[in-house]
Amino acid sequence: MSSNPSDRGDNPQDPLSEMLARLFGAGGAGGMDPSELAKAAGLPSDPNAMAMIFQQVQAMFSASSDGPVNWQLAKDNARRVAATGSDPSTGPTAAREVDEALHLAELWLDPATDFASTASLGRAWSRAEWVEATMDSWRRLTEPVAVSISEALSNAITAQMPEEMKSMMGGASSMLANMGGAMFGIQLGQAVGALSKEVVSSTDVGLPLAAGTMALLPANVAAFGEGLDIPEAEIRLYLAVREAAHARLFAQAPWLAPHLFGTIESYARGIHIDISKIEEAARDIDPSNPESIQAALSGGVFQPQRTGAQEAALERLETALALVEGWVDEVTAAATANLPSAGALREVIRRRRASGGPAEHTFASLVGLELRPRRLRDAAALWAHLTEERGIEGRDAIWEHPDLLPTSEDLDDPKGFSRRRELLEAADSDVDAALKRLLDGGFDTPAGDGAPGAEESGTAGDADTSADTDGGTANGSDTGNDNDTDEGGKPGAP
Repeated sequence: MSSNPSDRGDNPQDPLSEMLARLFGAGGAGGMDPSELAKAAGLPSDPNAMAMIFQQVQAMFSASSDGPVNWQLAKDNARRVAATGSDPSTGPTAAREVDEALHLAELWLDPATDFASTASLGRAWSRAEWVEATMDSWRRLTEPVAVSISEALSNAITAQMPEEMKSMMGGASSMLANMGGAMFGIQLGQAVGALSKEVVSSTDVGLPLAAGTMALLPANVAAFGEGLDIPEAEIRLYLAVREAAHARLFAQAPWLAPHLFGTIESYARGIHIDISKIEEAARDIDPSNPESIQAALSGGVFQPQRTGAQEAALERLETALALVEGWVDEVTAAATANLPSAGALREVIRRRRASGGPAEHTFASLVGLELRPRRLRDAAALWAHLTEERGIEGRDAIWEHPDLLPTSEDLDDPKGFSRRRELLEAADSDVDAALKRLLDGGFDTPAGDGAPGAEESGTAGDADTSADTDGGTANGSDTGNDNDTDEGGKPGAP
């Protein structure tokens, strides 16, 4: 009797092929040929080599981690993608140029904003260093989505697995539990690694991904300037001003970063993965066409479905991102007014932030979230109007508290912002006055009477006294008494 029931005593079959054959059917129902899957994945066809790979994969999936997602795998994959092609390390010359640009940027920003310079460190990063410095933030942003995807994929695989396959897997259930998280980790690493080739600074996506640090990526700054016919020094300086402006804003409005991250986490917690979409993609794979497998995996198979609550959270996030980018855009324009290429660079960056690059689209398809300020121009127009109306100090004071932030309605009508705010403040003042009167017991005392026991002034026995005290008619007529009785008999009457 063969040690492997599937080999019929002749051609031995490796464990991965055995699992895939039982899951998808080798030439049977579904027509999924494991050898074609291996070929599409770039795996060797030698059974011994496949067995070794299977052991490594099983060890990876069953490895202990902080949760269902192997974040170390995500980071390693991101670094590998970042290093693809070339990722030159930053030498002393590049570090000096970045340091000088950030130092000059701080000086230029002083007259353009009421926010003081920060104590943030200035760095020149390679792409791999950007990955290392920002990975914790990516984990925070995507963990709720990753957990949901991990559970959905694990449930989908378990539900479709034949009973005999479930018994064969035995103690490997932990591997199935981690398979979805491992796949998400690989995809996240791919997306973050691709982003590392596009971003030019630590705040390029509008979030403080590396808190307390200002940084530029010299290799990406050079790539950004290709074809612009603008001196690289001017490009570096303009981008440094934007980076320093972001740093000042997040430092002087300490509530802002938690607000943005919290909004994203609120959105992510409501993620619902459509398992039927995963199953449909698996059915549509053509085993004779390896490209169809890659297309299925990259075609939004794991893209979450949005709910009404998530749409509301997404609108709040897009408005907040637009306000951040609009403020930075306006302040940078004021600070770089004497830079010859400032106008052209401002327009290039506006279009770049509005449309997003390929890596941003990859990230969006992975978590269903686009970190782009769709209304950047509207927000910039609002901040410009507020600068004219209130001055720099008054404009920047709006960042003191999240309740003061403009809304999407204000982006629609910047000139009406102050009028709407005055009406809101007036309404708040009325509420405060009513609350104070309630706490002071004013609603139990007739208006105009502050003395204790004044409510008794309208009783029959005190009618004449009330009339004299209140300064009624000279002779204390009944008319005066009647009036006082009416007032005294209706607590709180005006």
